[in-house]
Amino acid sequence: MSQANRRQLQVAAIQQTCSNDKQTSLATSEALVREAAAGGAELVILQELHATLYFCQTEDTGVFELAEPIPGPTSERLSALAAELGIVLVGSIFERRMNGVYHNTAVVFETDGSIAGLYRKMHIPDDPGFYEKFYFTPGDATFNGGQSGFTPIHTSVGKLGVLVCWDQWYPESARLMALAGAELLIYPTAIGWDTTDDPDEQARQLDAWVTVQRGHAIANNLPVIAPNRVGTEPDPSDQTNGIRFWGNSFICGPQGEFLARADEHSQTVLTATLDCRRTESIRRIWPYFRDRRIDAYGDILKRVRD
Repeated sequence: MSQANRRQLQVAAIQQTCSNDKQTSLATSEALVREAAAGGAELVILQELHATLYFCQTEDTGVFELAEPIPGPTSERLSALAAELGIVLVGSIFERRMNGVYHNTAVVFETDGSIAGLYRKMHIPDDPGFYEKFYFTPGDATFNGGQSGFTPIHTSVGKLGVLVCWDQWYPESARLMALAGAELLIYPTAIGWDTTDDPDEQARQLDAWVTVQRGHAIANNLPVIAPNRVGTEPDPSDQTNGIRFWGNSFICGPQGEFLARADEHSQTVLTATLDCRRTESIRRIWPYFRDRRIDAYGDILKRVRD
């Protein structure tokens, strides 16, 4: 169903702390999803890798034991929750696709609990404290009727442009989702500070994270929902002081305006009401898509422009 058929959509972003026990983390996720649904949310978004601690601070082959197939125990639990509450739910799973192939996967569940689609994270970072290339194979397709690449997932609340964390720094991802008809951009996230960074650097990093995503909203005239985790998680190797996840989950409208924003330390259910007609209205007076010079963009496919 397109958002063109509805006037408003109640959405919620879940900002939570996580545990080294998967069942404890999932119980927290479930309680917060129930709170969101009780408040009227029709679409609920969980953060990246919400079932576990952020294990990518180190490289450890034992961590692969946390991965699950889809369908599997976590997807089945989230499926039952979506069906019980009658909501569209976006969860996050460390997916075991086959021997040696694992993905960071966002799964979208319909109101009847069926899997509407899944998105396997395309851009995989490899930075100090974020060693994701060790664990995750880049996504090669959005499982949505066999379509590949950056393809919106069709649901009863609209066409969801689901991306994951590091994807949020790439304007190409957001634009391709928009060109394919996405009506929302969604970024489940796990990002935080090195605890040794000074306050000014921390402020710059946070501001950059918020600004780039608001830019995607503005450039594509689409609402953005960005749930991030919160809390300080230790470095299993004890080589650093760990990561302090900065929260600040937010929901913004298609001109980048804040509709709701969380703080940097609280576990919370962030809610907002989206006006489903605003994208069409704004695109009539800010016609970025009409004026794109597609004849002049060929070099965007090059790694470096010589």
